[in-house]
Amino acid sequence: MTNAPPRLTDRATLARNRARTTPDALFLHEIAADQIDDRLQMVKRSFRDIAIVTGQPEFWAARFPAATVVADDETLDLPREAFDLVLHAMALHWANDPVGQLVQARHALRPDGLCLSVAFGGQTLAELRAVLAEAETRLMGGLSPRVAPMLEIRDAGSLLQRAGLNLPVADTEKLTVSYADMLGLLRELRQMGEANALAARDRRIPPRTLFAEAARLYHDRFPDADDPARIHATFELVHLSGWAPDGSQPKPLRPGSATTRLADALGTGNRDDSQRDRD
Repeated sequence: MTNAPPRLTDRATLARNRARTTPDALFLHEIAADQIDDRLQMVKRSFRDIAIVTGQPEFWAARFPAATVVADDETLDLPREAFDLVLHAMALHWANDPVGQLVQARHALRPDGLCLSVAFGGQTLAELRAVLAEAETRLMGGLSPRVAPMLEIRDAGSLLQRAGLNLPVADTEKLTVSYADMLGLLRELRQMGEANALAARDRRIPPRTLFAEAARLYHDRFPDADDPARIHATFELVHLSGWAPDGSQPKPLRPGSATTRLADALGTGNRDDSQRDRD
């Protein structure tokens, strides 16, 4: 028997989807890269040897020209202890083994090197999931996987710890995007390379009535706040960071040694609900 994780993604289909990417549709990658830049500025350390793991190599190579860019394959093409920064960029939500991806990133880091990951989180496309599920249940009497399951922020810390990364931090940022209609949203997902690549997806051509009913439900349930003739879609970006183990890093305090109540320390919230309009 093997302990291999279940296969979430059809990698051949994912590669075909990504090959159809339109550069203008990668606005979420632009936002993710800007957010990574913000986080790197807060680290206050210079990084000389950088690796980026991604399914959109041209975009990320342009943003980080000095970096080594590799595909998010099951086995990462990264030499051991060769980098002081590894970015896992907008790909972890398609990983069959996300812990394994982060373990490999840790192995590519020198001691006290930094791993940063950004990927779609569990609130992404919540509206689309809801209307497709309702329409498919009504019309076909059951559900088939149409949107990939994505990382929940409550699980992020344990993911980093299981990967052997120290000082784990996870946070999330949400973006609300306006579209003319559901078909416009689906079209842009295809142009992002984010169309359905689930291994368990239904391979049959769905009836036209399915998407017509889902589009009607979407318009009724999730109108855009500023223009009710349009719809809105939620995208959540989950950021993870952790450090390769090193003896110089701070050690956890002994239980019972804290001098500040947790409630007093948690005084900040997440930035969210940025607005974008897409046609």
